[in-house]
Amino acid sequence: MKAFAVFTKKELTESLRTYRLAVLLAVFALLGIMSPLTAKMLPDILGAIDLGGMTLNLPEPTAMDSWTQFFKNVGQMGVLALIIIFSGIMASEFSRGTLVNLLAKGLRRETVILAKFTAATLLWTLAYLLCLGVAASYTAYYWEIELQNAPLAFGGMWLFGELLIALLILGGTLFANFYGSLLLTGGVTAVLSVLGIVPKLAKYNPISLSGGTLALLDGQASAGDFVTAVVICALCVVALLAASLAVFRRKRV
Repeated sequence: MKAFAVFTKKELTESLRTYRLAVLLAVFALLGIMSPLTAKMLPDILGAIDLGGMTLNLPEPTAMDSWTQFFKNVGQMGVLALIIIFSGIMASEFSRGTLVNLLAKGLRRETVILAKFTAATLLWTLAYLLCLGVAASYTAYYWEIELQNAPLAFGGMWLFGELLIALLILGGTLFANFYGSLLLTGGVTAVLSVLGIVPKLAKYNPISLSGGTLALLDGQASAGDFVTAVVICALCVVALLAASLAVFRRKRV
């Protein structure tokens, strides 16, 4: 347990020194600001466009427009930033050879995988909560907030981020380079996106958690519509970590 705590601290310290945390927080803070502001200003922006005499009668923006932008921004730009920032979470260790001495001194390989996942989870959670807090503050300033099923709606997006982190760790462990990590994560995400086109598979598809849970906030969907996807996503995270452990035990560093 002591080795786990020390290695996790090492990962967090490295994130500070390499500005990984600073970049992550800056990106998600910006996304949090953009979401309500885009919703508030979009009618004015579209109204200022010259359409050759045509006029657009757009409805007044609401809090749901702000949350729509939130899920869109985090589910696209936020997810992309998360993948890029953590793409080297395992690959960098292989390229620099920093684990050789640590493993030779008795550091368990399981500790490496679990500590890296824990550190990445802490950073992702902090960034996501910052983004959510900023978006909620601005949204509350402009509109009244009345939300349904908020924990599941916002927690689903967070859990999907956990799935991406687990994929990046497995990709880095398997291929020992950035490209393999990115390709595996991008490939799985692309497959899930294609499967998401099939309506019958939506309730089982983890990618529905990255945007589909918006419908929970205004009651257009019920919690039961996403419970299966949440369970499957959580099981996939556990399975991916188990696969990473199995591969890393046999991996030559």
